[in-house]
Amino acid sequence: MFNERKFFLPFIKQNTTNTQKQLLPKLSTVFRFMLYKTNVKSLLVTAAIISWVLLLGNVLLMAESVRQPGAIKLALPYINNLLIIVFILAVFLFQRLSANNLKGIDFSSYLWNLFSKAAIAAYLSIALYFAYKLSTGYARLQSPLLLHIVYQVNFGLLVYFLAKSFYIWRQLLLYHKNKFLQVAWEWFELLLFSTLILTLLNFNYTNYIFLPLFGLFGCYILFLCTNLKWVAYLSFNKKSRSLVLLGAILVSCYIFTKFFQEFSDSQELVIDYSDVGFLMLAMMFVGCYTLAAFLVSLFSLPTSSVFEQKSEDLLNFQRLSQSIQQGQNESQVYNTLFESTIKASDATAAWFEMVRGNNTHVSHLLNINNEQIERIRHLLLAYNIQNIDYINNNLDRNTGFRDLALPWKSLIILPIKSKKHVFGTLYLLRDIEQGFDRETVNVLRTFTSQTILTIENLRLVAESLQNERYKEELKIATQVQESLIPKTFPTDSWFEIATHAVAAKEVGGDFYDFLQLSESRIAIIIGDVSGKGISAAFHMAQMKGIFHGLMQQDMPPSEFMKQANSALSRCLEKTSFITSSLYIIDYRMQGFMFARAGHCHTLYYNAMMEDVFYFQTDGLGLGIVRDKSYNNHVREMYYDYNPGDVMVIYTDGIVEARNAENDEYGEDRLKYMLTQTYHLEAEDIKCAIINDLEDFTGPDNLYDDQTLLVIKFKPVQPKA
Repeated sequence: MFNERKFFLPFIKQNTTNTQKQLLPKLSTVFRFMLYKTNVKSLLVTAAIISWVLLLGNVLLMAESVRQPGAIKLALPYINNLLIIVFILAVFLFQRLSANNLKGIDFSSYLWNLFSKAAIAAYLSIALYFAYKLSTGYARLQSPLLLHIVYQVNFGLLVYFLAKSFYIWRQLLLYHKNKFLQVAWEWFELLLFSTLILTLLNFNYTNYIFLPLFGLFGCYILFLCTNLKWVAYLSFNKKSRSLVLLGAILVSCYIFTKFFQEFSDSQELVIDYSDVGFLMLAMMFVGCYTLAAFLVSLFSLPTSSVFEQKSEDLLNFQRLSQSIQQGQNESQVYNTLFESTIKASDATAAWFEMVRGNNTHVSHLLNINNEQIERIRHLLLAYNIQNIDYINNNLDRNTGFRDLALPWKSLIILPIKSKKHVFGTLYLLRDIEQGFDRETVNVLRTFTSQTILTIENLRLVAESLQNERYKEELKIATQVQESLIPKTFPTDSWFEIATHAVAAKEVGGDFYDFLQLSESRIAIIIGDVSGKGISAAFHMAQMKGIFHGLMQQDMPPSEFMKQANSALSRCLEKTSFITSSLYIIDYRMQGFMFARAGHCHTLYYNAMMEDVFYFQTDGLGLGIVRDKSYNNHVREMYYDYNPGDVMVIYTDGIVEARNAENDEYGEDRLKYMLTQTYHLEAEDIKCAIINDLEDFTGPDNLYDDQTLLVIKFKPVQPKA
């Protein structure tokens, strides 16, 4: 019924609608802005090149005049300061415009971009200096003009390095920004560029009058260097690579600083760029922020605010998951969605439009009135933006939104719709630019996806009660449950995995899932919810949400079990509990650690010892003990695996399966099957066990959910 908007314009037909005709001038405005931006960048590059060349020429003339006192004074010493300022402004403004092109890449890519395109300039600088030393030393000649050329080239490289670093650090510093931080940065930029006035007027920045001001500026820089939230989102491997890059950037700062300090009192040079206060302050900021990022990455300083937000998002996700079991209606679910998304995004204004049949009405409001809503609606309708996922992080650059004179600068639209129905649309606004970053958008979409699932299930339950369509409801619930269980695991050269899952009824309580923690680490979970049917399936969905929410923090298995027990204690019925086992496999370390919460013992084959055994570890089911004493019932174990080892993970539906004589399949028979099949591929081992199980129980003799995972570590390990 609703189609997503395709944002391109291949051609214009003769029967163009009025809405499209109204849209054309706005599209042309966007194209003009892009063309204008391109022209400005070209102008800045031209200005930088010309100012640097003129500055070089003027410096060489001054050097020649000093070397030959009787020569005609052609140089203009007072024009140097103006050329320096023009060059610095051109380079910095160009990098400011170019920084927007980096949006959307991950944090380690920012650092690589900075090193490969800017920090490498320091190493070129020192290579150029050594080449000069070798050339002059070999010929035993003094060449002041060549020295000035080398000095000028290094000045250009320094300004480029500082400009690139300055605006890349700005991108990272303003990650998860708020209004105060944005204002603080804008004032910092303004104050920094205002120091160019000292250079223009030829003031001595080392004068005692200005030293206190520069001291305050240093404190301001230290305050900005405390904003390092992005470091918390680096994985272990990315943090290791980032430390190398940050170290290389710090060395670049040292090289440039050492070079210009060495020549600060040189009698051979007619110009000294160490007297430019702007460069000193910019280097202070770049160096301090690089050092701060290096230390935080190295020592993993606390980033509690990020994890608190993750925990808050997890709690809100649980509230949405519990809506059906707590007997809530659609309005209550929308209340939860509205409150959760506002907290997660820190929105300053919002509203929610609920769709009932062909009617739409605003059901929730925050810091916005109906007149402003109608103006925004009218503009979105003119742009043909309806019922689509839409983000605009810079409303001021859009002519239509700018004409509305609204106090907000960022907008995100999140439609609440399935393939067949539109339930409503959520609008969130912030009063800062780039207010909705990638991490926040992912969290918001998770909330809306869970809301859609909850609303659909609420309506399905209502329809089943009214129309007695129980079988149809179970069929859809089965599809929902199947969508929550991964169909495939990641293929790799270090392990293979085969899975089997079948429910005793249309829906069941067994589950398994995985999460790739890093390039070399994967978390695998298996569990069994007490009971069967719809209730067990919903508890399974809750456990999946808890798994993905908590493991984003990359915590050890025992800590996960403790926090999962605390979370489930708030939502499980007193008669319900969940058994589970969590494994974190690390192929670089060639080992895995795991914790067991009352689940079936893990069956293992050790290829080196040629032995098949069960891991006998302690553990208590989640939700049985609902206080802090549960922490005493969880144990964690680490085990080094060998190539060819096999691990069999299963639920009690496997070993407790019964035949016609009411005999159990049992752990001993499962162990025997592994001793006979360990040499096969994981898929063949799984098939052999399942075939033997079906031979034992007979056809159509399934009384409990059955889940089986077979993991086999390959003999060929990748190079670390």
